[in-house]
Amino acid sequence: MERPKTLPPDPRTEFAVIDPARYSSKSLFLSSLNTELRVRAPAQREVLLFVHGYNMTTSDAILQVGQFVEDSGFEGVPVLFTWASAGRTSRYVYDLNSALVARPLLIDASELLSKSIATKYHIFAHSMGSFLTMEAIVDVAQKNQFNRTGRLQNVVLASPDIDIDLFRSQMGQINTTFDRFFVLLSKDDSALRAARQIAGGVPRVGAADAEELSTLGVNAIDLSKVQDSRTGSHSKFAGSPEVVQLIGRALNNAPSYGSRRQTALEEVIGDLPVRVVTARN
Repeated sequence: MERPKTLPPDPRTEFAVIDPARYSSKSLFLSSLNTELRVRAPAQREVLLFVHGYNMTTSDAILQVGQFVEDSGFEGVPVLFTWASAGRTSRYVYDLNSALVARPLLIDASELLSKSIATKYHIFAHSMGSFLTMEAIVDVAQKNQFNRTGRLQNVVLASPDIDIDLFRSQMGQINTTFDRFFVLLSKDDSALRAARQIAGGVPRVGAADAEELSTLGVNAIDLSKVQDSRTGSHSKFAGSPEVVQLIGRALNNAPSYGSRRQTALEEVIGDLPVRVVTARN
């Protein structure tokens, strides 16, 4: 996407957020969300809650979600949860702390979505946003409130920047029968290689072994052999045309939670150079 190099942006040739609507209350936001949902057929009244990652400004995150929805063909309503990333590669620790600060706010946002008329919703988190998402899930699971409405269909963690030992602990604390956790990983992820060095050599979940992850209760999707990503190895979910369309088809055709059908992501892999290892507990 062509971003403006100088301000103000030229909307004829550059991508920019130029006319945002602001809501003075949660009820007004919820009303607007329900309006968007009502114009869709009942089967498409779904929400995709997107949680962005490290080194991402709000405007960049909005454009990333917009491009992802356009490319994937997601038919529901996208909702972005944005948190206070510094938007600089040198501010890793700052972003990590900001993600923790945002944890109760993500829980509040999820509660708000549960009050909408959406028939289903999905959580899609990228990079450090996966760390934030898992911490929020642990909080609500310990209060026996995780997916209490049964409308959450999938939790997709794309290139999750989470310490593998911490992730093992998080999955153990959730203690739920919910079996729709997906991890999109890639062994060649250069950003997670750098994060591993910062973390003292501890592997990151987004570059871990698929077999090991499956034993923790997640469905691991190994994208290591996907080489057509235009956004680099850390964002293959958005940069590979085939992968982004795979995700879109899976979200649009997700079976209702509790059904025993094969997981939708497995059903639409086709001839992609992708390896899937399903959860084993």
